[in-house]
Amino acid sequence: MATQRIEHAVRESYGRLIAILSTRDRDIAAAEDSLADAIVAALEQWPEQGIPDQPEAWLVAVARRRLIDRARRNATGAALARSLALLSEISEEPDPAAPRYPDERLRLLFVCAHPAIDPAVHAPLMLQTVLGLSAARIAAAFIVSPDAMARRLTRAKLKIRDAGIGFELPDARELADRLEPVLDAIYAAYGSGWDGLTGDSRRDDLATEAIWLGRTLNELLPAQPEALGLLALMLHLEARRPARRARDGAYVPLSDQDTGLWSRGLLAEAEATLRRAATFGKTGRYQLEAAIQSAHAGHRLIGEPDKATIVALYDSLFRRSPRLGVAVGRAAATAEADGAEAGLRLLAAIDADRVAQYQPFWAVRADLLARTGGADALGDAILAYDRAIALAEDPAIRQHLSERRARLLS
Repeated sequence: MATQRIEHAVRESYGRLIAILSTRDRDIAAAEDSLADAIVAALEQWPEQGIPDQPEAWLVAVARRRLIDRARRNATGAALARSLALLSEISEEPDPAAPRYPDERLRLLFVCAHPAIDPAVHAPLMLQTVLGLSAARIAAAFIVSPDAMARRLTRAKLKIRDAGIGFELPDARELADRLEPVLDAIYAAYGSGWDGLTGDSRRDDLATEAIWLGRTLNELLPAQPEALGLLALMLHLEARRPARRARDGAYVPLSDQDTGLWSRGLLAEAEATLRRAATFGKTGRYQLEAAIQSAHAGHRLIGEPDKATIVALYDSLFRRSPRLGVAVGRAAATAEADGAEAGLRLLAAIDADRVAQYQPFWAVRADLLARTGGADALGDAILAYDRAIALAEDPAIRQHLSERRARLLS
């Protein structure tokens, strides 16, 4: 029980503490190492001594001592003098547990989006440094190998340290220029929480954290329609969370969800946020994704879906952002409007290497093949179901697909 409480305290504070520890020296890797040492110390001491009244302050103090110890061991001359100066300054800094201590996470997001850093690693770097995701989880979200992702992240952290990239918030124009990868990171974090297993509090916390970051970002940049679009998208998804699983934990697809379990408050906020984004007259990826979710939710609440509108939204989204998930969603929407064969043609147009390990592709392909009803298609559908089941991480998803496969065979 004590270990779980410690893990929860650390989980809630991880990104905030990394931001605090790395701001001065711009060395994210060293901050992560020192915080890891502090967490080990907490696991050793807190079960016997009790969790401190101000756990964040305790962790920061221990981590800073570790940073200084490392600097003393590894540095001489001017570098050693610098570490001693840091030691003297620590006592003058505000208490990280104080209510008015600044939250550095949003600033660190924009540091990770600096133009000097490889754009391909902007969002992954934010996910690790600000939200504490492992390289393996980030790699899964971006469909690359864990080793490749770990190397990219290490290079990016060295770049921040060695290039002396400033940790100050850039001016308004630079903030807008760095906005896209920040939005991508927040959405990837939300997606990781949204896709989480039932009862996985760490993933639930990620979704909550992502929505908080979305709200905070809109306070910082109130005139950015895509930031509003992202918040609207996350709110639409979050509104349906209680209906995604049955009481026994079984997965419930959107078409079968009990709309009475949806949060009307979140839905209303999502719609109001999306309408506000539309007033700027600059449609982007996240606004379109939010509009698609709005259309899906609306049809469940008031009647049959406007299938042609959903397809049109997906077509527009695909032109702007031809990502793998968008391509698969577009194929599924097209199948609803124009028949399974039309959807299968769009799936066939996707590069085979891109979808080899992409579970949603195989689940959609299996469903569309099953709808065609042909004898040859039946065999292909079974193989696609097998692939989708093997790639599914969530036991509830695997069970849902297995049941659909069994019904097909019967």
